[in-house]
Order: sequence, then C-alpha cells, then structure tokens
Amino acid sequence: MKSKRVLSIDVMRGLTLFLMLFVNDLYVPGVPVWLAHRPADFDGMGLADWVFPGFLFMVGMAVPFAIKNRMKRGDSNLRIIYHIIVRTISLLVIGVLMMNIGRLNPDLTGLPKNLWAIFTYLAIFIIWNEYPERQKKLAVILKSTGVIALLFLVAIFRSGTPDDTTWLTTGWWGILGLIGWGYLVTSLTYLWLKNNIPYTGLVLLFFIVLNALSMLGLLHFLDFIKPVFGVIIDGNVPSIVLAGLFFSLVLQRLKTNPRRFLLTATIIGIGALLLGFVLRNWFIISKIQGTPSWAMICNGISVLLFVLLFILIDIEGKVKWTGIFKMAGQNSLTTYLAPDVFYYSIWLSGVPILFYKNSEYSLIIIIGSLVWSAVMVLFANVLTRWGIRLKL
Repeated sequence: MKSKRVLSIDVMRGLTLFLMLFVNDLYVPGVPVWLAHRPADFDGMGLADWVFPGFLFMVGMAVPFAIKNRMKRGDSNLRIIYHIIVRTISLLVIGVLMMNIGRLNPDLTGLPKNLWAIFTYLAIFIIWNEYPERQKKLAVILKSTGVIALLFLVAIFRSGTPDDTTWLTTGWWGILGLIGWGYLVTSLTYLWLKNNIPYTGLVLLFFIVLNALSMLGLLHFLDFIKPVFGVIIDGNVPSIVLAGLFFSLVLQRLKTNPRRFLLTATIIGIGALLLGFVLRNWFIISKIQGTPSWAMICNGISVLLFVLLFILIDIEGKVKWTGIFKMAGQNSLTTYLAPDVFYYSIWLSGVPILFYKNSEYSLIIIIGSLVWSAVMVLFANVLTRWGIRLKL
C-alpha cells in the first residue's frame, strides 16, 4: 500500500452516496427494472435495493476510526457516549422531519408543502453547520435562530384532514433515522468491545438471528416498545451496520498484509453471499421487508466491491478517477441533504429543470440522473468551500 490511510473507505462511502442520489432521482417509470427498487413481495433486488445498505455498511466501517480519533484527543468513554447519543438524536430528528414532509397538509399548516420543506432544510443547515472557532458568537446567534425557526415549523405542522388532524409521526424514522439507530448500536458495541473481532462477530450474529425471529413473527412480546425501538428490535439495519464494523476490524488487523487481507475479505464476501442465498429458503430477498437474506447478500456485495476498490486504490494507486467520490465521501451529510433543497425549490417554482424525467427514452433519463447527481456532489463541495458543512 502507498499510504497508511485506507483511501478506498472514503471512495466507497462517496460512491454509495453518489448512487443514493442517482437512484433517488431515477425512481420514475420508464427506467430498467434492475436499476429500481423491487416491490415488497418480489423475491429479488435491483441496484437501488443495494445502495442504501451499501452506505449503512460504510457507516459501520467508519465507526472505529471516528471513535479512535476521539480517544486520541483525550475524550473519556462518558464523553464519547454523550457524543454518540447527541449524534443519534440529531439523525433521528432530521430523519423524522424529512419523512413527514410528504404527509403535510398545506391548508391545515398554513404553508405550501414545498415552502415548509425549504424552510425546514434551511433551519437544519443553520443548526448543524460546522462554524469556524473564530465565529463562536455568530454561531450561537445563528444556531439559536435556527432552533427557534425549526420549533415554529414543527409547531405549525399538521397532516390529515380537518376532521382528523394529526401531527408529526416517527413512522419508519426516515433514511437518516435508520442510519441513526444503526449507528447507535454499532458505536456502543465498538466502545464496549473495542477491537475484539470474535465478540463483535457474536453481536453481529445476535442481530442476524433477531432479524430472522422478527420476520418469523416471534417477537410480538416486544410490541410495546416497538414504536420507539422497532428498528433495533427488527435487527435488520443494525446487522448491516455491524457487518461494516466487523469487516473494518478485519481490515485494521490485516491491512499491513494486503495479500492476507484480500484473501480473508474475499472469503467473507463470498460467505455472506452464500449465507444470504441459504436464508432465501425461508426469507425472500426483499429490501422493503428487510429480510436477513437481503441484508447478507447486500453485505457480500459491499465486501467484494470494497475488495475491488482496495486493489485499485490502495494497492495499485489508481486514484485519478476517484475525485468526485472522495468529495461525496468526505462531506456525506451535506451532499445527501443539499439536493432536497433544490428539489423543493424547483417544485415550488414550477420551472421544468428536471425535464429529462419526462423523456420517453430510458437512456436520457439515466444520463440526466447521473448528471444531476454529479452536479449535486460538486455543489456540496462548493458549499464546503463557502464554510457550509453539516456536522453532527
């Protein structure tokens, strides 16, 4: 390897994020089914069904590096736990807000849906932006303003009908909420077990079994806490993030011996794929249902893709093509959220910027979504240069 830093981690995280933007923009009629999400009762998966678990896997891979950095700075375990909880709550809050936008009733709320969404995202950027140390007073003023604005937007939110008005709901917690629950379980696991690979594997196995038991309907006795802790009890999301942690520990143990790591990683990747197809005898491959067979197949794909990137980037040193993915991987939250501000602004204005979605040709739709994703990554990079970067 040419560098002590494993660059393929940043690149793969950025690649999965880029593909998340791509499939989110792409999900329209007229594109090949293998690119899109498959229905809940369909036994199989498309590219879109791997992208999110691929990102979850990379969240798990990053956990030990982030916690070790905090330890090197002198943070105590209590301080790290505090950070983990705050970060989890932040992800849950943003995830729930994003998820509820589609439920908003503009007549009951007093604001058009797109306008409420834009104001909400702006408040999120103001609150969670990383301000320079020299601007502490300004940061306090801006963050306080953002909190007041967000509380107001939350207070006026209404959904349903005049006869049956409802407020925000946690529902399935949204994409960022799912990441938050998986991050919580995985971070606490690492803080508890540190670099112990066998014990981390046992925790991973526990959540795979939990996922299977949940799918078989054997965990109904826990229904009373599922409204809050359902993602953890279901086991699916935590098992994917924990798989990333487990693999990251293997990487750190063996990265000084690349040949041995590649052999071990390939065995792990193929083993995960085989386990997924074995589990298919009892559980269909379904992202929407969150089956253990789907999770294991996705983990296998993630491992084998990482092996390929590791060879190209960290062993062969072929890094010229990685620029846009490194940008996305190093500024993931800003890159993921910034496009939504554009979406709601475009829908509010009615300007047909996303004209390619109306094309009768699949290739034009696909190229349009790829260009859109690339532009959004570059825009997030520009925001970072302007001092706008979300950090939880």
